Amino acid sequence: MKKLVAEFIGTLWLVLGGCGSAVLAAGFPELGIGFVGVAMAFGLTVLTMAYAIGHISGCHLNPAVSIGLWIGGRFDKKELVPYIISQVLGGIAGAGILYLIVSGKPGFDIGGFAANGYGEHSPDGYNMASALITEIVMTFMFLIIILGATHSKAPKGFAGLAIGLGLTLIHLISIPVTNTSVNPARSTSQALFVRGWATEQLWLFWAAPIVGAILAGLVYKFISPEK
Repeated sequence: MKKLVAEFIGTLWLVLGGCGSAVLAAGFPELGIGFVGVAMAFGLTVLTMAYAIGHISGCHLNPAVSIGLWIGGRFDKKELVPYIISQVLGGIAGAGILYLIVSGKPGFDIGGFAANGYGEHSPDGYNMASALITEIVMTFMFLIIILGATHSKAPKGFAGLAIGLGLTLIHLISIPVTNTSVNPARSTSQALFVRGWATEQLWLFWAAPIVGAILAGLVYKFISPEK
């Protein structure tokens, strides 16, 4: 139960910090942080939680990460479904808090609410194929970073830095394409509030990250210096 509560809190923070920066601060007149700032915010959420709850739950915060770690032999199958449920619920809670904040502004319009999308809902108009490739490859690389940084032969104490910076880089690459998911819980949390097109396109932001994570688990299991 402690692990599940930690995953809930961590995923809540990821959504509130990452999506919150996009919704509240990215386009703020004159002082807006832009997509570079949003990328940094997502990386910082994982970096801070890695050191806060990594020793409790492993700090997955992402169904794709849990699946990839299971495929890679680093995570017990019996914990997989409870972890995913906790992550999705945490993400929804984070989006709910963000909604309560932004809806308090006069003239509130939910707009995209930092949801993920392709086609006309891609930040720069990329089609479904581009979105699919981007999400698979970015999640694949994210899991390679995670599996490598947390390996028993990796330098101790630096995993959180590598993973947080890795997620920042992933966002710098892919925000223009899909607004960056690589995390089904993060995508679900925003889509439930936007509804319509966001829920219709949500399938891609579950399927692609899971495929990327599975491939990374298999590849890293093959190249790992020890079983």
